[in-house]
This record gives sequence, structure tokens and C-alpha cells, in this order.
Amino acid sequence: MASPRRSVEGRPLGASASSNSSSPGSPAHGGGGGGGSGRFEFQSLLSSRAAGVDPTCARLRASESPVHRRGSFPLTAAGPSQAPPPTLPEEDRMDLNPSFLGIALRSLLAIDLWLSKKLGVCAGESSSWGSVRPLMKLLEISGHGITWLLGTLYCLYRSDSWAGREVLMNLLFALLLDLLVVALIKGLVRRRRPAHNQMDMFVTLSVDKYSFPSGHATRASLVSRFILKHLVLAIPLRVLVILWAFILGLSRVMLGRHNVTDVAFGFFLGYMQYSIVDYCWLSPHNAPVLFILWNQQ
Repeated sequence: MASPRRSVEGRPLGASASSNSSSPGSPAHGGGGGGGSGRFEFQSLLSSRAAGVDPTCARLRASESPVHRRGSFPLTAAGPSQAPPPTLPEEDRMDLNPSFLGIALRSLLAIDLWLSKKLGVCAGESSSWGSVRPLMKLLEISGHGITWLLGTLYCLYRSDSWAGREVLMNLLFALLLDLLVVALIKGLVRRRRPAHNQMDMFVTLSVDKYSFPSGHATRASLVSRFILKHLVLAIPLRVLVILWAFILGLSRVMLGRHNVTDVAFGFFLGYMQYSIVDYCWLSPHNAPVLFILWNQQ
């Protein structure tokens, strides 16, 4: 009797046909993960129809199941009470909409730094105007606080008139007020000196490492206004006083000691300080104790 025909794999054709006609959800169809997932979706659809649930929603829930794919690890489902992610601190957030004032201040600061570096032509011996550096340092000494304090005390000691003592006493008061105000502002602002500055200044103190405002500029503005107000000088000498104050402030930028805004604010501050001295003017009538040392019996 003739043997039935076999397929290439050696299986009967009847068995192959019966296996091919099996349902897609049976194990013999795929033998792998596809059969398991298909059976899971089919059972989910049946149960959803029996419970009156939308089949589309049930299919979506079945696709989101951790066992939808073979070999996948189940993940912990996020509950409804999951805490939101922590927000960044205010200083770590990117300012996507800066104010006009902030943009203007940053622009002015950039211009100030650029212009100060361009004008620092005497910052070192190898600079373009390095040969003028000794003259600039001589101007620095002429506007130093210790120079003016010692000079005022000496003139006050040698003075023999009440009018001269009164003027010198108020000049001493102005110089002490200037030192106090400048030191206070420098300690609060703490702006560093320019990077091209050489720390070879004449007699520096603790707050002299800071740049804002320029003490030489405040002193030059204060002293020049004081002299022009209370001393009778010829016009050429008055012009020389104004030029000395202006060149002294400019030398601070040329030496690299200060930025342009430090000197500009120093001129303004010194001008306003004289108004305080003029308002609190000391005389033998309202402050007699201060004039006892020079009272001639």
C-alpha cells in the first residue's frame, strides 16, 4: 500500500494542514509571546463586554499591562497621590524675561569695564604710557587721606588766628567724614579693583582692596569745593584747583586703580559731603570744646 505523502520536514500533510488551520490564539500557532498576548487580549475583550466596558478602553489597558510583552519587568504604577517633582530655587531658574532695568545695568557695567581697561594706559611699566606712571603715582600721594590729615593737623597747630582755626577745624571734620563714609560704602559694596591693577598703592588699609567708590575722587571733589568756598584765591589758582581734582580722578583710572564709575560716583559723593559739612559748620559758638586747645588766655 502506498505511503502517504510527506512534507519536506518529514511531517504528514494532514498534520500540517490541521496545525495551520488552528486558531491564532492557540499555543500551536505561535508557540511564543504573540500567542500569550493574543489570548490575554481576547479574554480581556470578553470580560469587558460581559461587564459592559468599552472594548477600546479594555484594549488600551491590556496594552499597558506589564505582561503584554514577554520578558518585560513590571513597573510600579504611579498612584494618584504621587508627589510632584521638586521645583528649582528661584536663583537657579533661568530668567527668560529680564527687566529693562536689568538689561540697562548689565550694559552699563560692560561699557564701564571696557572703557576702564582702555583708559588704563599706566597700569604697568610695560603699558603704552608706562613712562608717565611715576607722575601718576605722585598725584596719588597728593590726594591720599593721610597726606591731607597730617597737613591739616600741622596747619591747625601752627595757626594763630581764630578764623584760620575755624576753617582748618572744619576741613579736618570734612576729611574724617569722608574717610568714614567711603570706608562704609566700600565695606558694603565690596567691588573688586580692576584685574589689571597692581597693588603697589601708597599706604593701604583694610578696605582699600575694594574699588567702589574712589576715595581719592571723593576727597578731591570735597577739598576743591571747600577751598573754592572758604579761601580767597586768584582766578589762575582756582583753575589749578579744579584741574588738580579732575586730573587726580583721571589718574585713578589710568593707573588701573578704579573703574570709571568708581571715580564718577566719587566726585558726586564728595560734592554732596561738602553740603553736610557746610550744614554742620563748627565754630567757637556751637562747639567751644574743640577750640580749647588753641585758646590763648
